[in-house]
Amino acid sequence: MADASLGPLGETPGKRSTADLFSPVSVDRISEVIVEQMRLLIREGKLVPGDRLPSERSLCERFGVSRVTVREALRVLEASGLVEIRVGARGGAFVTRPSSERVGKGLAELLTLAPMTAADVTEARMVVELGILPLVVERATEQDIAELRVLVEQGLSALEHGSYTMAMSAAFHVRVASSVHNPAIEMLVHTFHGPLLMSLQHAQVAAPLMGLRGAHEHYELVEAIEQRDVERARNVMTRHLQRTADRLANYDAEE
Repeated sequence: MADASLGPLGETPGKRSTADLFSPVSVDRISEVIVEQMRLLIREGKLVPGDRLPSERSLCERFGVSRVTVREALRVLEASGLVEIRVGARGGAFVTRPSSERVGKGLAELLTLAPMTAADVTEARMVVELGILPLVVERATEQDIAELRVLVEQGLSALEHGSYTMAMSAAFHVRVASSVHNPAIEMLVHTFHGPLLMSLQHAQVAAPLMGLRGAHEHYELVEAIEQRDVERARNVMTRHLQRTADRLANYDAEE
């Protein structure tokens, strides 16, 4: 049964209609055209976060396509973080704001398909992670530092129980970068997460004890951040990353 509080085409009374924004399409890859049309409307600000899209039936009528095609387009938009599908009496498709994490992970999947080596990634880490350290030291909040300490403690505990993984190390580095509180940097770091993990896993193969040393360096880094000591933080991170680079260089030379 339709929700009486909703107007025609699924709009909420008192709010502007979004139905008239869409135009019929008539090409082969119809769902892709629908996706691009909606993305354009979002970029232009004609659709904004919180807007409820018309019902599937209404979208079918507006675009002149089947419900299967509309659902395919909505799935793509949902996977992109541009639309949220809610269920229930007041459910539907709503425009949302993509998070830095979601966008970054999507880009990371593309990067993992690109031709790059673990050494390439480590070199990039030298530039990015060392470059943002002064901002991390300056801007990290008490909550940031507390959460970094939790990650360090979890890592050390995992080492004692033989369950430490390079994914834990990667998560620590991503959390350090998020302490800058800059959405663009957060997106960049999340983009970097997949290749970063690849680099760390290669380094662990080259030097199994790297996890132990790395976890202790994580502890040192958090201490430096808490003390607002940029120079010490830079020294710890440089040593940390350089050892990874050296191990990878030796590993590649032996292969």
